[in-house]
Amino acid sequence: MPKDLLADHSAHPKVGAETDASPETIIELAREVAEVSAQRTSAIGDITRRTKILALNAKIEAARAGVHGAGFGVVAAEVQSISAEIDATAARMRDEIVGSANRLHQLGQDLVGSMRGQRLADLALNMIDIIDRNLYERSCDVRWWATDNAVVAALEEPSALTADHAAHRAGVILKSYTVYLDIWIADAGGRVVANGRPDRYAVRGRSVAGESWFRDAMATRDGTEFAVADVAPHEWLNNQPVAIYSTAIRAGGSETGRPLGVLGIFFDWAPQAGAVVKSVRLTEEERLEGRTKCLIVDSSHRVLAASDQRYLLIGHYPLHTDGKDMGYYQAEDGTIVAFALTPGYETYKGLGWYGLLLQRTPEVEAAWNSRNGLTVN
Repeated sequence: MPKDLLADHSAHPKVGAETDASPETIIELAREVAEVSAQRTSAIGDITRRTKILALNAKIEAARAGVHGAGFGVVAAEVQSISAEIDATAARMRDEIVGSANRLHQLGQDLVGSMRGQRLADLALNMIDIIDRNLYERSCDVRWWATDNAVVAALEEPSALTADHAAHRAGVILKSYTVYLDIWIADAGGRVVANGRPDRYAVRGRSVAGESWFRDAMATRDGTEFAVADVAPHEWLNNQPVAIYSTAIRAGGSETGRPLGVLGIFFDWAPQAGAVVKSVRLTEEERLEGRTKCLIVDSSHRVLAASDQRYLLIGHYPLHTDGKDMGYYQAEDGTIVAFALTPGYETYKGLGWYGLLLQRTPEVEAAWNSRNGLTVN
């Protein structure tokens, strides 16, 4: 097997190992050039000032000497004139060189800010894309499992035996698919006839007829469609936050069969989403200082997941996208906010969620915590 060159760090020189050519270094060099230029032109100014004083003193002494000092006075006047020219030249040099260096410094800062903002927006897009791909798989699962013979039989041939068999089948699925809390099978009236973890969640016999995921699933036109409910705690699942995916269970397991009931699967949101927001590829500095926060928010900007759990207490984040799907901006409090709208994946169109990355200096972070009543993490 060929050696993985991406993993072979010795095969490539490390950027910054011998020379540091980072944008930040270029900005620092521009600042140093401006400072050195200012110092040197200031030194020239000091010299010309002293020369002017000497020339003035020489002219005074030449005047006192009368005719005998006339020639010396001419030299003194010329020295004074040259000093004035040097002073003017130094002033122009200071204005031009220092001004150019300052403009270069500002341009460098703007460039670094743009690069950093775009990088954060790219990370936000990658984060929400991972979520989308994960949830797309959930939509595939529910449509597949709704055609399972045991699931269909529990509604086509309702009895204690078929219900128990469907519950057993759902339990087998849950052992392999550990990202779910439970799987429910409800009849056309909304009564739960079987679930995969009856020992943990006693929901058999309860009605879900009033829940949106049930009604939306019953309204699907065929087996290719599914319904999904936004993340929320569910009372019957010990108030754990779940994303519910559902679809109609159809006669004969056929894609075009009449709806017999609904299969609902309950995605264990917190640990799965938490793993995504905490695995964003931040730099060591960003991660250690905790100055960059990674969030998932829904279409109304409600915080669904956060690398810093305290942000779940805030409820909503004041995101301003100006109608853009992706970008970054600096908020009034100094926070750099990078965002990306869910692009969807395959047949999963997304729910209007956003990936967010918030980057702050320690001072801005302290002020934010104080305003929102958050204790230091």
